[in-house]
Amino acid sequence: MKVKSLKFLSIILCVSLIFSGCGSMNNTTKGGVIGGGSGAAIGAIIGHLVSGKSDKGKGMLIGAAIGTAVGTGTGVLIGNRMDKAAEAAAAVENATVETVTDANNLTAVKVTFDSGVLFATNKYNLNASAKKNLEDFANVLMTYSDADVAIFGHTDSTGSDAINDPLSVNRATSVADYLKSLGVTDSQIKSVEGYGSKEPVADNSTEEGRAQNRRVEIYMYASEAMIKAANEGTLK
Repeated sequence: MKVKSLKFLSIILCVSLIFSGCGSMNNTTKGGVIGGGSGAAIGAIIGHLVSGKSDKGKGMLIGAAIGTAVGTGTGVLIGNRMDKAAEAAAAVENATVETVTDANNLTAVKVTFDSGVLFATNKYNLNASAKKNLEDFANVLMTYSDADVAIFGHTDSTGSDAINDPLSVNRATSVADYLKSLGVTDSQIKSVEGYGSKEPVADNSTEEGRAQNRRVEIYMYASEAMIKAANEGTLK
């Protein structure tokens, strides 16, 4: 067996042992384990286990560039804060909330809105009910203003990339612009991107699957300020 294969199996074994009793863990406990982790590769695997499904690698793309190791105590405090943020987000109508892991192996919150709830077919203008949902969600973001935000738009595979790619960008931008109009700051929203139909989460050959693929994902993750506060033991 090649050395690379042995290393990979070792990582899988370590993660399995760490999470063998994780069924009852909340994000505070997971944050402690993840915050004491030893690298982005392990963090990515842990992220998939925490979220319950593959997150297409986006967890590796979000996270403040801190350049130093994040200690276990820091992970616990951030996990606790993200527990509270996830609970608040889950109270927003039509929001699907999951926990994932960011590039620093820290707990982050993923909130998904079905595009059918937000927009009419092939449109990117927010409808009235969508605005109410986003008003409630904006309050969550402003309460947790020390969390950075990334917004990603997605479509199903119907139509061409020439249509889907700009549509996904425009939908993500519409969400970002409306959140800003409600008081969420420019500095909190770090990324607004569209992926077209390139990252499906369900089977595009069925209507149900296509509906799941038409979505806007919003990630809340630890900012540099949150990590600094956690490192100093002042994060609540």
